[in-house]
Parts: sequence; C-alpha cells; structure tokens
Amino acid sequence: MKKLMMLALLCLPVLLQAQTLLSGSVTDKRTGRPLEGATIQVAQISQTFTDAKGHYRLMLPRPGAYTLQVSFLGYTAYSAPFQAANGRNELDIQLEESGLFVKQIEIAGLRAGQLAPFTKSELRREEIARQNLGQDLPLLLNQAPSVVTSSDAGAGVGYTGLRVRGSDITRINVTVNGIPVNDAESQGTFFVNMPDFASSVSSIQLQRGVGTSTNGAGAFGGTLNLSTNEFSDKAYAQFDNSYGSFDTWKNTVRAGSGLLNGHFTFDARLSRISSNGYVDRASSDLKSFYTSAAYIAKKSSLRLNVFSGKEKTYQAWNGIGEEQLQTDRTYNSSGTEKPGEPYDNETDNYQQDHYQLFFNHSFRPNLHFSVAGHYTRGRGYYENYLAGEEYASYGRPEPVPGEATTDLIRQLWLDNHFYGGIFSLQHQLKKLNWTLGGAWNKYDGRHYGKLIWAENGGFGKDYRWYDLDAFKTDMNVYWKGEYSLGQRVRLFADVQYRHVDYEINGFRKNPDIRRDNSYHFVNPKGGVTFLINDRQHVYASYAIGNKEPNRDDFEAGIDEAPKHETLRNVEAGYVLNSPRGGLQANVYYMNYHNQLVLTGRINDVGAYARTNIPESYRLGLELNGHFHVLPQLTLAGNIALSRNRTGAFTEFLDDWDNGGQKEAQHDDQPISFSPDLIAGYTVTWKPVKGLQADWVGKYVSHQYLDNTGNDIRSLDAFLVNDLRLNYTVPQKFFRELGLQLMLNNIFGEKYEPNGYTYGYIEQGVVKQSNAYFPMARFNFMAGVRIGF
Repeated sequence: MKKLMMLALLCLPVLLQAQTLLSGSVTDKRTGRPLEGATIQVAQISQTFTDAKGHYRLMLPRPGAYTLQVSFLGYTAYSAPFQAANGRNELDIQLEESGLFVKQIEIAGLRAGQLAPFTKSELRREEIARQNLGQDLPLLLNQAPSVVTSSDAGAGVGYTGLRVRGSDITRINVTVNGIPVNDAESQGTFFVNMPDFASSVSSIQLQRGVGTSTNGAGAFGGTLNLSTNEFSDKAYAQFDNSYGSFDTWKNTVRAGSGLLNGHFTFDARLSRISSNGYVDRASSDLKSFYTSAAYIAKKSSLRLNVFSGKEKTYQAWNGIGEEQLQTDRTYNSSGTEKPGEPYDNETDNYQQDHYQLFFNHSFRPNLHFSVAGHYTRGRGYYENYLAGEEYASYGRPEPVPGEATTDLIRQLWLDNHFYGGIFSLQHQLKKLNWTLGGAWNKYDGRHYGKLIWAENGGFGKDYRWYDLDAFKTDMNVYWKGEYSLGQRVRLFADVQYRHVDYEINGFRKNPDIRRDNSYHFVNPKGGVTFLINDRQHVYASYAIGNKEPNRDDFEAGIDEAPKHETLRNVEAGYVLNSPRGGLQANVYYMNYHNQLVLTGRINDVGAYARTNIPESYRLGLELNGHFHVLPQLTLAGNIALSRNRTGAFTEFLDDWDNGGQKEAQHDDQPISFSPDLIAGYTVTWKPVKGLQADWVGKYVSHQYLDNTGNDIRSLDAFLVNDLRLNYTVPQKFFRELGLQLMLNNIFGEKYEPNGYTYGYIEQGVVKQSNAYFPMARFNFMAGVRIGF
C-alpha cells in the first residue's frame, strides 16, 4: 500500500489531465480586483477556492445542467444555473460588496497566505464536520502530514496528544482568532478544557516548522491557528447527536440569528460529551458553550466571544507496563493505592472561561486595523488517593508517636488569570502588502495543595501544605511584508521582537527556588516564491525561532537554570493545483541549539528534569497530494520521511546497587517520538448524490521513548484503517438531514502511539521500565445531523 501511494503521488503531475472542466475568475465588481480564497461550489459535487489571481477550476462528472455557488467574506453570495458542455467551460463571476465589514483581520495578520513561502495545511468547516463526532480536536488533524496523535483514555475523548514532526504540543503555538491559548507555564494546550470546540471552528491552518510570526508561545514544531469568527447572514439552527463505543455520547446544539436589522448577528453553541473510555475507569464528562455577538457596519465591526469548557476526567495518565500490555490492555493503575476497590474520584477537574472582544476598522479599502482584548479564567484541581504518605512531606508532626505515615486524599489546585491584548495594521499596496502587529499578555497563576481526608488525622479541614504563585509577561511586536518583483517573483520578510518576564516563587517540592528571568528574542524570517504559472509555484524560506524554558525546567536546582532554545528552520517546496488534483512536495531542515530534552538526570527534589543538549536536528521530505481519478473517486495521500538526530549528550541512570546516578555518553541518536516514516491515505468514493465514503489509513513507523536509540525503549510501528460514511438524506422537511458513521480501527490493530520509559542499573545491568498508552481496537461512532 505504501509503495502504491508513493507511486501515485509521484505520478500526479503526469496524470492531471482535464475532462469536463469549469474554469474562470472571481473579481470585485466595482474595482475588478481578483478575490483570493473565494469558495466555488457545485452543490454536493465539487468544491474549490480561487487562487491569488482570482482563478478557479472545477472538474465536473459530465456535461449537463448545474448550479454554481460562489461566496466570499464581505460580498453578496452568487448562485445561478449554468449548462456545462464537453471539454472546457469558461465562467467569470463578479461579486458585489455587501456593504458590511466582515473580514477577519485578526486572522489574516497571522496566517500564511496562499503564496507565502512556508509549509502548511488547512481544514475548512466542511472537512471538520465530516469527522467531528465527539473526538478531541487533535484527532481531527490526524491525516495532516507529519502528524501523530494519541489519547490517554484510548478512544479520543478526554486528554489527547498531538505531535508535529516529532514536536509535542508544548512546542506548537496555538491561537484562537489570533489570541494565544497555550498555557503560560507548561506552554502546552489542553484541548480537554475546550470540549467540542471543533463545532465552533470555521477553519484551521497548521503551519509546520517555525512559520510566520504569531502571538504567544514560541513555535518549535508548528503553529495551529483556529478561527471561529465566521459571518453568517442567514439564520440557522443545527442539532448534532452521536453515540458510539464505550458508551460515548455527543450532543450539540448550534444556532445563529443571521443578519438582524442590517447590522447585528448572534451565534451560540451548547455541547455535552461523555464517555467511559477504552481504558478502565477512564471516563470523561465534558460540557461547553460558545457565544458570539457582533455589530457590523460598512467600515467597522465589533465582536464579543464568550466561551467556556468544564471537564471531569478519571485519570489515565499512568499508562501500563509491558506485561499488562500483553495480558490486560485496558488496565488503569490510577486510584489503586486505595485498599479494596479503586478510589472512585481519582479525577481531573477543571473549568476554563474565555472572553474575547474584537474591533476591526477599514480606514481605506486597502488599509485595515484590528485590536482585541482577552481574558481567560482557569481554575481546578486533580485529586488522588495516596497510601503511606509521610507527615513530614506535608509539614506536619506525627499525630501519634510511631505513626509517621498515613493514607490520605489530596487535591492539587491551579487558580489562574490570563489577560492582554493584540493588534494588527494591514496595508495592501500595488506591489507591497505589509502587516504590523503585536501583543501584550499577562499571566497570574496560583498553585496550592489541599488535604481533604487523612486516615490517621493530624490535619485541619482543607489543610494547605503549599501556596505558591507565578507571574509571566509576554509581549511581542512584528512586521511582515510581501513584495511582488514582477509577475512571477514574490519576496517575503518577517521580523519579530519578543520579550518575556517570568517570575516563579517556589515549587511544591522545592519552595525555596525563586526565579526571575527575562528574555529578549529577535525572530527573523525571509523567503521567496516563484510562480511557474497560474497552477504551480516553488518556494524557499529561512526562519529563526527562540523559546523560553517551561516552568518545570526551572526546578533543576537552586544554583542552576536552563538556557533558552533556538531553532533555525529551512523550508523549500513545490506546489501544484489543478482541476484533477494537487501536489505539495517540500523538504525541511530544523537545526536546534540548546534543545531541552529528558536525559534521566534528577533535579534537587528527585524529579527528572530536562537538560539542554548543544546540538540536534531534523531533516525531512514531505509529500502531500490528491487526485480525482473520476468525478466520484478521489485518492489522497501524504508521506513524511525524516532523519531526526541528537548531538552528543549525557544520559543519567539511577544506580540501584550503589545509590546515586551513573553517566552514559551518547551521540548521533534518534530523537524521541520522531518516527522516520509517517504516511496517510484517503480513498473517497461518492457513488450517489449525497453519499461520501472515506477509507482512511495511517502508518507510523518505529518510535523511540527516549534519546538513546535503544530498541528496547521504543514503540512498535502501526498501521490503522478507518471507514467513514456521510450521507445527506434527500428530503424537504429540513435544510439538512445528515447521517454519519465512523468505523475506527476496523482491523483491530493493537497499537500504542505514546508512552514513556525509565532507565536504571540493577545488579550491574542496565535495565528499563516502559509504560504505554494503548489505543482502542475496533470501535464505532454514529451520528445524526439536523439543520434548519
């Protein structure tokens, strides 16, 4: 299968020959300016988008009568019948401005444009909806090139993981409408705190590598940009209900007012997701809502978004050992320190509320300004039953002489505030388009622990044994510009200054560590795009990114602090767009200086801390393409081949024989969780109007759990196949009646995309203890969508 997919991708430029085609251009009726990114659709048959010159091409099943629909933000939608003849058909469309300023300036300032010299993938609302039956947002990106996803509970609901080119979520910059959502301390994004957020997302752009300048955390693996500020001029209501394996439920209600009194819109969503999980007791109870209200005038718009997520998940983040992997794949050790039955409230509990206020204004048709303020309120805890805990660890004397330990239940709390603002100014000239933007953000976080029960007493009600705070200020300003040098060459330049102040006032196990660090980063980027013709272009870029350490990295020791990381990224690629298909081929080189990795070294409090290693790199080739074999049959696939290596570093192994740690030297070893080969394929068949069947496959090669290149500390390769069916029922009672069925892992593959390892020395022999996070074998989800 892999060889056939590779052959098909390499042959695409030869195979792209036209049958019955519809082509033309979409322009502004008043100015004649081409409209890039307009949606061109022949209902339930084919869809495409205009290129930078406003051109489009669609392949049709056969000659005959069709209805063409064209839409673009800020313009009145076009819909009209046309007669397609054999061969090539030309149809130019002129759209009239609606008189309302609905452009998403806050998104356009951050995303890479169609011809920008950076490597990217995009998902539109329709593509998201075809697979959105309750699984967390990272799993919806599983078919993107170089992406590997995982799930602690094994079925995609609850805590999930996302890696891009081997980089985990703490190295992926995530923004919602241009506003950063990465946690300020861990720099990760916890999508479990935003349940069913995908139902409110109108588009996603995933840039791989450093990418363009953005707001928030440094992008070391990718940039994930989510947009929800979609304008709908017509009222709508939609109900989505789905049910599947492990008693998984998803219930979503969406509604919108359309345009009221020529200026006002209101959109809302209410969601509930619950699941028992594939892993024992790995249940999830997730609730969320999303609201957006806007006032839109001719040259200005004002929008308020308020959304919230509340989650309660039974912990499943311990993984399972090698023996259990063979005999009891669903075993969960969480809660088992309690005698008898596992503790029933070994849970993570968190609520996160988001407030976003946007103001967009057009000074002139080619000069736009956007400013936004935001506030995120997060609070919650995880609860554990622990056996045999020492009173001294909690700052208390023994209540009864000789009883130094007790069983207890504790809660580790987070209580934080994140607020700030972003802005951008965009100017489109004849040859130069530029954007000036930036952000100022403040984090105020509090960490404290509560003991709510102890078997042997000795603690007061809700006793707190630590109460610590941390503050972080993150500001940046950037300028990016794109200059047209003649008809074929576009030059791109981008420079960002980012300043970070980080104040940490102690850790739970080491309250005496204080940190007050400041960072000044300059992140330049530059590139060039050469247009071969209106279907093909090549690009190349060079970018530098810098990133501060995470909170936990500062716990290395009182007299020792980690260094910041630097990434130098080269991207070069070829892009082909045709009515019969498309192809993107790119190579990349990512060179790291002082990358922080786990080496087994123990910090001052006995925890395993990340250590800077001087040099490491990733070198890869990515191919991504699709081909319309027939109007009813489409083949799509992607493949990523890479070499990921560390420089020289020292591994630390616990010496169980003599105490302390011993050192082992390594050089030129594979980087952990960075498979040499990642491939995906999708076969789409539309046998009748309204029915789409997708056969989806994902292959991930061997992965290492650490950076030593030891095969015993690794994850096996896997190949997983899914089948997705979407059917729009022809009827006249509803605007839409859709049926969905997802058959996941149809061949029952036993696989583990994530895990961790611990190395030690016993009886003079180096040993290891591995833990794995198994994914569910065959499972299903079925859904009904009703639209009004």
